[in-house]
Amino acid sequence: MSTILFQQAKLVELYCLEPVFFASRELSDTYYTEGVIGNYALTYALGLVNSPYRLQGQATGRPTYKEDLQPIAQDFYILPASPIGRITFRFERFNALSDAYWYAMTNNRVATAREDLPLQRKLQLQGKGKPNSFRASNFPQTGRLRMIERGNKFQSLVFGTHQLPTYIRIGKFMSKVKLNVINELPINLLPVGEYQTQHYLNAADLPQQIETLAFDLISIPPAPIIKNLRFRGAAWQVGEMIVPAGLYFCGRE
Repeated sequence: MSTILFQQAKLVELYCLEPVFFASRELSDTYYTEGVIGNYALTYALGLVNSPYRLQGQATGRPTYKEDLQPIAQDFYILPASPIGRITFRFERFNALSDAYWYAMTNNRVATAREDLPLQRKLQLQGKGKPNSFRASNFPQTGRLRMIERGNKFQSLVFGTHQLPTYIRIGKFMSKVKLNVINELPINLLPVGEYQTQHYLNAADLPQQIETLAFDLISIPPAPIIKNLRFRGAAWQVGEMIVPAGLYFCGRE
């Protein structure tokens, strides 16, 4: 995709008013947030697309990023937000165990009454699926969280003319983040050549036509984030910033 889809872009700054948490990596009982905010999460937080908070039924089988994002991809795109300066983190311990006199772990849940255990076994032996509360679930009960500390700043480029809110809620805990538009800049199309970009990029959104020559990878779900990309292909120049031309939600599958 070598033609310009957008005429202008906004350079925006994100200021974390509260600690921000994503389960980027899980090691033992510690859940780490990487120092980046993904562009899919930002798009949902901006209110441009919607998805149910808790997936149920057949919807739990796979994510729906493509179905959610591609309807707006012709007139909107946002880069993953990269940190401004040195990023700081905070650690917190969580404990969701019951304060009851007696409890026990079973099927990744906490039973708070002794009669729960024989009832559960009896129901399993009878082949009955009720009560639903006894079904296994993947909700950790104790552990540690590494979160992006409040006061950190990030920056991103927003392509298109959509109005942006002043505040958004983002992350697992819906943390409050202030959004400032720093500048509005025109987009110029550069011919095919070899370029270097310092902006963070979503690996799933890179155009098929470019040749990636070198990059660093941040492996996080739902798609890896690329930084320090050196590539050959057409490029968009936004002020002094350069990114591959034709960035598109879920464009590379």
